[in-house]
Amino acid sequence: MSETILVPGGRDVRGTLETADSNADSTAAVVACPPHPQQGGHRGDERLVAVADELTDRGVDCLRFDYGPWDEGRGEREDAARAVEWVTERYDRAGLFGFSFGGAVALLTAADGADVEAVSALAPASGLPDGSDAVAAFEEIPVPVQVVYGTRDDVADAAAVADRAREFEQSVVELEADHFFVGQAGKVADRVAEFLVPWVRPEASP
Repeated sequence: MSETILVPGGRDVRGTLETADSNADSTAAVVACPPHPQQGGHRGDERLVAVADELTDRGVDCLRFDYGPWDEGRGEREDAARAVEWVTERYDRAGLFGFSFGGAVALLTAADGADVEAVSALAPASGLPDGSDAVAAFEEIPVPVQVVYGTRDDVADAAAVADRAREFEQSVVELEADHFFVGQAGKVADRVAEFLVPWVRPEASP
């Protein structure tokens, strides 16, 4: 099931909440940050939808959202933080996921102190237009991190983020893929869910 959500705050932020397939109410949800809005990024992105589908199959809800008016990354980080707040008011545990520009947003939002159990970044940009540095953010992220990137990525400097993750002994998944993981959305979703679900829904772990 899905429903449209208006995320409270000073910006126009709307999202789609995908709820878990199980009959029981989910105790956990992941906030999914879309890619660059000025380059067509939105909450219906194929990779975000695939991750949401995999999470709900595993008993975790997912809030995919669209950013408010373009703000060079500052407002977009605020949007992600407000989305996390919306989730934590309703669930016991929350996680963060983002793709490309959204991957950097997710990492920086976690570094800013968002109340999440873990964060996964898919092909993350190394920074945002406002100068925010996703590579440097690792020093401030207090929760487990996963970086998934493609070896043929020529769009984002995701390899630099992955190298930084390795320095901090965080999880890194390297796939033979380009930036958009063409034909591999299902594989990506499986890897992301394998990482996030045990942190946000530990009762489901073996």
